[in-house]
Amino acid sequence: MAGAGRRAAVAVCGRWCLVILAVASALGVSGPALYWRYKKGFSSSVSAAAVSSPSCPPCTCDCPPPLSLRSIAPGLMNFSISACGTNDPERSKEMEKQFVDLLNEELKLQQIVAEEHSHHMNATLVEAKRQATQYQREAEKCNAATETCEEAREKSEGALSKEKKLTALWERRARQLGWQDSRATAI
Repeated sequence: MAGAGRRAAVAVCGRWCLVILAVASALGVSGPALYWRYKKGFSSSVSAAAVSSPSCPPCTCDCPPPLSLRSIAPGLMNFSISACGTNDPERSKEMEKQFVDLLNEELKLQQIVAEEHSHHMNATLVEAKRQATQYQREAEKCNAATETCEEAREKSEGALSKEKKLTALWERRARQLGWQDSRATAI
């Protein structure tokens, strides 16, 4: 009985440890976010109270407007890619050469792949023909063996029928001479 009580106490203690661990994990994960949310809410309520109080005069600011990229460097505003290199004929020729070289390389790669594919297909075809020839030879052997077996079966059937006729003739002669089958009388 004391062992069962001790096990129950250990189980309850284990459950409480798990609950404490779960709460600590949840606070560890969401605690910083809750802290910053609380702090932001507190500071926004303080600033709202400061804005609403009439003791603070309105702010006057004579700041210049922000500088734009157009006013700093007007030539940098043309970011269009289609206009890039259109005025330079040497660059156009070089780009065209690179494009042609890329196309030639792609065609060469496709030709190599096609040749490898063709070589693989030819090798597979040769292997298939070799196996077909081997299967044909095996089938011819089987057919020859089957014919031999059929001929032997036919010969043995003929010999068996001759033997049955001869046995029937001798049995008939023996019965005529008075022979009786001991097996027939015993049954």
